[in-house]
Amino acid sequence: MYQEIRPYLFKFDPENIHSITEKLLIMTQVTPMVLEYLAKKFCIIDDKLKQNICGLNFYNPVGLGAGFDKNATMTKALSAFGFGFIEIGTVTPKPQEGNPKPRIFRFVEEKSIQNYMGFNNDGAKKIFQRIQRIYPFVIPIGVNIGKNKITEQEKVIFDYKKLVSQFKESSDYFALNLSSPNTPNLRDLQNEEFVKTLLTELRKQTKKPIFLKISPDMDIDYMLRVCECAVDNGANGIIATNTTIDYSLLKNPKDKGGISGLALKNRSREIFQILSENLFEKTILISIGGIDDGDEAYERIKLGASLVQIYTGMIFEGPGIVQEINKTILERLNEDGFKNISEAIGKSLY
Repeated sequence: MYQEIRPYLFKFDPENIHSITEKLLIMTQVTPMVLEYLAKKFCIIDDKLKQNICGLNFYNPVGLGAGFDKNATMTKALSAFGFGFIEIGTVTPKPQEGNPKPRIFRFVEEKSIQNYMGFNNDGAKKIFQRIQRIYPFVIPIGVNIGKNKITEQEKVIFDYKKLVSQFKESSDYFALNLSSPNTPNLRDLQNEEFVKTLLTELRKQTKKPIFLKISPDMDIDYMLRVCECAVDNGANGIIATNTTIDYSLLKNPKDKGGISGLALKNRSREIFQILSENLFEKTILISIGGIDDGDEAYERIKLGASLVQIYTGMIFEGPGIVQEINKTILERLNEDGFKNISEAIGKSLY
């Protein structure tokens, strides 16, 4: 059904469609019968998919990546589509409008998106109030946190500290976003000195799991040093990867913004494999980037991912993609003779 209506949806501006989707999902959240219907239709419940990671219970490994539910307005409705966890944000301390529009571009042939959003969000106070009304939630909620555009580099650490202080009692984990290409100078923070200082300070504030989200555009050796530094200084794991600014991946790219979706798949998988070969069993690894079906998700799991996240894949394949991925993972687990998903994690590395 989604594939039939997608051409009509894609005639409209991507950000306008997202706003309409948000309004519709907000409406469903005040109708328990609709949420119950969606959950029965889309949620896959099977003990083989269940895991406890960092003290959190995940009933399946498929999460929603940051960027879709920026302001925690759709969390309840989105959970009914079968996600095992949801990451909201990116949240900044102060509200901000983000970069000038248009700032989202579809590439239908490549099933990819290029975005130049710039951390547009309602700010920590409003978003905290929304989460507080539903927390604790039926599935883990992560908060992806970043700096305000106007924050001076020497004061950036205070943005992250403010956010952790705000959300530490109303979230299940934090994702540190130092890797978006759409905020000036943000990627400069992906260095060992800042990562060590940041994690040391945040660990004074919370015992909640903290994950570092990395760019796919870093030099490999440098990336590994930064990730190892993060793990050595209190990070519970790594999320790989954010969007890329390698515009050679698209035929007719725009001159700004990060690319996600199918065009990123091979690069993201390659970087994740290198990361996993060096850090598997030393920390938790979460894979995101170009995952658009169950076989790709299962491949990332066998490469060492305890969890996977999707975003752009849902835009092109529809909300049923979550169910499809979980069903396929179950089929592959049965084919490979695994009793639980935990047995499959990292098997391709041996």
